[in-house]
Amino acid sequence: MTSKRPLLPGDGPLARVRPVVAFVLVLGLFVTGVLVGGTLGAVLLGVLIVGAAVLLAATWKVLSPAHRTLRVVVLLVLLVITVELVVKIPTR
Repeated sequence: MTSKRPLLPGDGPLARVRPVVAFVLVLGLFVTGVLVGGTLGAVLLGVLIVGAAVLLAATWKVLSPAHRTLRVVVLLVLLVITVELVVKIPTR
């Protein structure tokens, strides 16, 4: 048995988006941004960061402190990866 209830109940525009579609879109955007690299990759990751930040701001009041912390950490990791793509910091 699987539960089809949303993580945070609501009736906004994202309530109609299937979680699998959202996951594939985010994963595709991230992988494409990292593989393309450079400024274009940083722009793609920037779009991902802005989208995640907007979602975090919209759900901030209903998230527990632990969930807030985890989401902020994810945003910071994405930001570090984006800066690395622009500055081209060697990883090896």
